[in-house]
Amino acid sequence: MSGKLAKCRKRLFEILEVGNDLDHFSRIYDFINAIAIISNLVVSILYTYEEVRQQYGSVLLLVENITVLLFVADYLLRVWTARFLHPDMSEPKAVFKYVTSFMGIVDLLSFLPYYLPFFFPAGTIAFRMIRIVRILRLFRINAYHDSLSIIREVIYGKRQQLFSSVFIILVLMLASSLCMYSLEHKAQPDVFENAFSGIWWASSTLLTVGYGDIYPITTMGKVFGIFISFLGVGMVAIPTGIISAGFVSQYSSIQKKMTYGYEADMHFIRIQLTDVDSWTGKRITDLKLPEGIIVAMIKRKGKHLVPRGDVVLEEDDTIVLGAEPFEDHESINLKEIVLQRENPWNGLRIRELDISRHAVIVLVKRRNKALIPKGNMILREGDRVFLYTQLHFSNANHIEI
Repeated sequence: MSGKLAKCRKRLFEILEVGNDLDHFSRIYDFINAIAIISNLVVSILYTYEEVRQQYGSVLLLVENITVLLFVADYLLRVWTARFLHPDMSEPKAVFKYVTSFMGIVDLLSFLPYYLPFFFPAGTIAFRMIRIVRILRLFRINAYHDSLSIIREVIYGKRQQLFSSVFIILVLMLASSLCMYSLEHKAQPDVFENAFSGIWWASSTLLTVGYGDIYPITTMGKVFGIFISFLGVGMVAIPTGIISAGFVSQYSSIQKKMTYGYEADMHFIRIQLTDVDSWTGKRITDLKLPEGIIVAMIKRKGKHLVPRGDVVLEEDDTIVLGAEPFEDHESINLKEIVLQRENPWNGLRIRELDISRHAVIVLVKRRNKALIPKGNMILREGDRVFLYTQLHFSNANHIEI
């Protein structure tokens, strides 16, 4: 019974989440959920019109009751299947993760204020205001369309540039208000009472064509107003250009991924065999490569060979290895040390260095040539040594990958 119940919950989770074209039940649920969200918002808007409320009030309330009940059922089912949304967590933690998430709070507030007046009649007005939060449930519809999610990705990707442009506009707005106060205070003491009284004028001039309730009357004020109007056109165009460029870049990236595939699917490195390498003289099937690593190509004397299992590797072969990219939320910090003449590592072999227990040398670059560090490699002056270590080294550059 428990096995059947687990399968039922998992299947229910698949239906609740955004489905694909092959899962008809999930697509039907997505359609019903979207219709319920839109119907609830339309009813909420129509109910504010007195004529419509008097003639169709009972119908509107019935539609609202049905849609709110659907929101309640949707929320309870999502709580019940939360462990499949976060499979790496225990069930209590998964439920807590969903309940405290943005969409979990939106799902809760989409129906909770509707029922709270039954238990707390004194707070009816406040609960009606909270019911406006249900409009955020439109983000559920956003999940059904990949094109709508591009807006979020563009804004998030360009957040630093957008913040800088908005900051510049705010500084310019404040400076304009101060300047206009200095020019217009004597002529219009009631309009420009203090330094901040021109903020409304500055915002309407910089961001629009001007509202017209506050305007300069002095000659210098009018000249300054013309200058600010021209400047405002350029300032408003900055965030617009940033977002437009972000959309173009995002769509170009999506197009490339659809045409050529995802670049992150595989990473490649190139190595060249020498006579001392252990792979020289071995067949590819005898290399015993770790899982996830493949021999993608072999270049031999200007020719490209297909890496079949019976191909024997030879000296001076160039081998291209493919592997899945390293994906982790934590970065790796390396230290780069350039060996100067007085460095005690000069002339020592790597295995002779007293750092083996505290650090790992991952790469040595000598005259722009990357060398794989081996125990018998002798370090020389000018070598760039890359280490993974927690030790402190003076004059070391920190690299984050």
